[in-house]
Amino acid sequence: MASTRAKPTLPLLLALVVVIPGPGDSQVSIHPPKAFLPRGGSLQVNCSSSCENPSLGLETQWLKDELESGPSWKLFELSDIGDDSSPMCYDNCGTTQYSASAMITVYSFPEHVELDRLPVWQQVGKNLTLRCRVYGGAPRTQLSAVLLRGEETLSRQPVGGDPKYPKEITFTVLASRGDHGANFSCLTELDLRPQGLALFSNVSEVRQLRTFDLPATNPKLDTPDLLEVGTQQRLLCSLEGLFPAPEAQIYLELGGRMLTQESTNSRDFVSATALVEVTEEFDRTMPLRCVLKLADQTLETQRTLRIYNFSAPVLTLSQLEVSEGSQVTVKCEAHGGAQVVHLSGVPPGPPTPQVQFTLNASPEDHKRRFFCSAVLEVAGKFLSKNQTLELHVLYGPRLDERDCLGNWTWQEGSRQTLKCQASGNPSPKLICSRKADGALLPIGVVESVKREMNGTYKCHAFSSHGNVTRDVTLIVLYHHQNNWAIIIVLVLVPVVLVISVAIYIYNHQRKIRIYKLQKAQEEAMRLKAQAPPP
Repeated sequence: MASTRAKPTLPLLLALVVVIPGPGDSQVSIHPPKAFLPRGGSLQVNCSSSCENPSLGLETQWLKDELESGPSWKLFELSDIGDDSSPMCYDNCGTTQYSASAMITVYSFPEHVELDRLPVWQQVGKNLTLRCRVYGGAPRTQLSAVLLRGEETLSRQPVGGDPKYPKEITFTVLASRGDHGANFSCLTELDLRPQGLALFSNVSEVRQLRTFDLPATNPKLDTPDLLEVGTQQRLLCSLEGLFPAPEAQIYLELGGRMLTQESTNSRDFVSATALVEVTEEFDRTMPLRCVLKLADQTLETQRTLRIYNFSAPVLTLSQLEVSEGSQVTVKCEAHGGAQVVHLSGVPPGPPTPQVQFTLNASPEDHKRRFFCSAVLEVAGKFLSKNQTLELHVLYGPRLDERDCLGNWTWQEGSRQTLKCQASGNPSPKLICSRKADGALLPIGVVESVKREMNGTYKCHAFSSHGNVTRDVTLIVLYHHQNNWAIIIVLVLVPVVLVISVAIYIYNHQRKIRIYKLQKAQEEAMRLKAQAPPP
């Protein structure tokens, strides 16, 4: 039988009465009564009637072909079925129309699953709304969407709604540092296991999240407010408590010019360090900026630096090395607006650009240090610089009581230290010899004093600037030996030994006699006890 394809038709003979067949009446049946097929699929539908002269037809919105027919049945094929529908078999039996309907359920996989793009950066502690759009997919009652963070399920929700329209699924998470670099996705699951099929899934493109966190404070500038010309200054800017530190950019600008710097990024800390050579070309005031950029945020700290030039005071001595009695002029000068506030040897007075005085060099002035201090006021702060010089005075040898005692009294055999040293510049040499025979007196530590060291010595100190002498006396105390005492000791020792031996022998023999007497008494008592009674 040739098949014919008909377009979807509206219900026929609307004026006819539709009758639900009862027992004994003509009955129309449709097979299969239920069908479950993919969208765009085909289905063969058999319509049959118990009427003697049936006039069978199939009412449907889909394209249909009549494949075969018999006296009481017709077989149709529906094609390109796009939605759930209920095709109806009908029979115009006489003046009454009978009908039967089937239920066709169409399933389809989602055409597209899309997770909205995430923000380029998400601040920690702020809510992030994930939006997943599902296009197509049926039946929606068996379709669900799952929002994932990596492999972790954040939310599972039924899709619902009309498959003709996209469905949006949302879920809100609180962004944390642990979400940095995390992958988010949306998964759909069409569960057709109740219909004997499988669980079908589809996943969206993965979106990676980048989170950031910034403290409430601005970067910290660690640098002096005043920079001195001719110095090298270290400028440091840092910030702690940010995340992720390796993603942050930090830099320093001085006078609008970015400085060459070293940056450090570690965990939640960043810093930038720059070394600056302060020159005369610098303006008197210069702005210093520290800029930190992370994500779409910028933090900035600014400070105004004051550039100054301050030279140390110039301290001069008319001569650094002079002979005793010579005049020396000491002068201190300040430059560049600085004032001299102190010069050792000059009574305190009001600050002045220059201070000087003259002195007659004496031995007490040898190695005397002269100190000069100058101050400069910069931006309300007083800065100071100092200068020091040492004077050397040449003078002849000195050998007095302080340098070398005149008399020593020592015990023979004792350990002593002989201190005798001449002072002078240049340092003099010292020789002490005994007047009687010229024997030298040892200077320094004497391990054992001998009586032969007794006597009067003449100490002579000399240098290129003169010489000086001083007499010193050393008395050694010692005792004569007593021979009679030795003789008495030698005689008494043997006598004492003899007497001690005699006493020991006497006591030993006495103990023996007592022991023998006790034994004899014990024997007599024993014999008396054994004798028979009279």
